[in-house]
Amino acid sequence: MRLPPLPRRALLLVLWLAAVGITACKRDPAPTDAGTSGALAVTTAPATPRTLAQGVTVSGAVAAVEDMQLGVEVSGLRVTSLDVDVGQTVKRGQLLLTLDHRTLDADLAQAEAALREAEAGAALARSNLARGEQLAGGKYISAGQLDELRATRTQAEARLSTARAARDASALRRSFADLRAPAAGIISKRLVQPGQVVAAGTELLRLIRDGRLEWRAELPASQLALVGPGDLVRLHGRDGNDVTGRVRAVSPGVDADTRTGTVYADLPQPDGLQTGTYLEGRIESGNTQALAVPTAAVVLRDGFPCVFTVDAQGKAQQRRIETGSADGGWTEVRSGLKVGERVVVEGAGFLTDGDPVRAVAATHVSTTTMTPAEIAAAAAITPAEAAARVAEAAAAANDKAGKR
Repeated sequence: MRLPPLPRRALLLVLWLAAVGITACKRDPAPTDAGTSGALAVTTAPATPRTLAQGVTVSGAVAAVEDMQLGVEVSGLRVTSLDVDVGQTVKRGQLLLTLDHRTLDADLAQAEAALREAEAGAALARSNLARGEQLAGGKYISAGQLDELRATRTQAEARLSTARAARDASALRRSFADLRAPAAGIISKRLVQPGQVVAAGTELLRLIRDGRLEWRAELPASQLALVGPGDLVRLHGRDGNDVTGRVRAVSPGVDADTRTGTVYADLPQPDGLQTGTYLEGRIESGNTQALAVPTAAVVLRDGFPCVFTVDAQGKAQQRRIETGSADGGWTEVRSGLKVGERVVVEGAGFLTDGDPVRAVAATHVSTTTMTPAEIAAAAAITPAEAAARVAEAAAAANDKAGKR
């Protein structure tokens, strides 16, 4: 069924969109025969062996290397002072918050008084024993009385040890009222407010130890085997700047459910990065010699990478391929092509299997200066077909970007 004619403005818009993807598609001024009059002009390039930077492009999350969850070890006390806020850099041992410690101070004072009492009792027992030993030497007291003095000294020293341990325990509990930074770092989260009554073990603050961040990416088993510790990682920051790092560790196996493993990359200078952000990065694992074609020649059809070759009759033949790494405008072809086979480069996104084409030399003519009549003549298709092919090419590009 033929589509109804489009309004003039809509027609011009569709034709202009078609011109964006047809960078070198022109009809010959004087076609030689009817078989080439409707052929689309394309450029071709051979599949050749090239040295490519081997790597994997994948997206992953930025996270803290060590995310320390900080809390207190006493319950039922009120927060009287909160000395830090989110984003603040702290030093090891710096005071972060203080609890109401009046009860703990009283317990500590009581324990210290009991310790002094025990010390006095132990000193008296030692003096009595010393005098008893002198008297026993002169036969002024019996051996049984001397034994009692020795037992009293031993009991007094035991009470002294108990009192000292109780004092140390009270001092330790008193120290729990002051939460101090266990390491230098950056406060990344605050879950407490002044005046709040807290419980032991509850997370109150979160600290990124030493401010160290890492990038974690999930890779399938086939790609995980290509990555190793020490490989260079380049992340594309949201501000347009690249951040470099090194792979610190690779998980030794893959998850049984997701069939993926995790790559951990240290980011020595994570300026501008934030934990929780999801960034695309490339893991570079050296160079490799591989068969490659221009990246512009690779298109997606039904979700699979394909290229178009031209047969002896001038017809485009769709060829499904398996791609590998991409570098510098070239894409590795692992299977589906042989060395020397020529593939369509310019115009590949507008082709379907069996379309008539003719190979021309590469050109840099700007299509933005072409008139609508020239665009229609170059495309040799109806406006509805042009719109359909533009939409198909845009969807394929979006699908390809999503799979990267």
